[in-house]
Amino acid sequence: MNARPNWRENAAVELVPGYTLADADGTPRAELAGVRFAVEGGFVHIAVPGVADIQVVSAPAVRRIHYPRPEPTDD
Repeated sequence: MNARPNWRENAAVELVPGYTLADADGTPRAELAGVRFAVEGGFVHIAVPGVADIQVVSAPAVRRIHYPRPEPTDD
């Protein structure tokens, strides 16, 4: 199955203790804002601005993700 991920923009991600993501400087952080994310098969794929690679964490490593409410569409 090769479904395209559903990326969400301008999100903030908070991980549970013991998990980190690298910020643009390579510093491990448990919380990052202004990221893109997609959920696939129990994993969260996170694109951090200034970091070339997508970082992936298991969904249970995530405490909270929040992002702006999408604008309604006329679809």
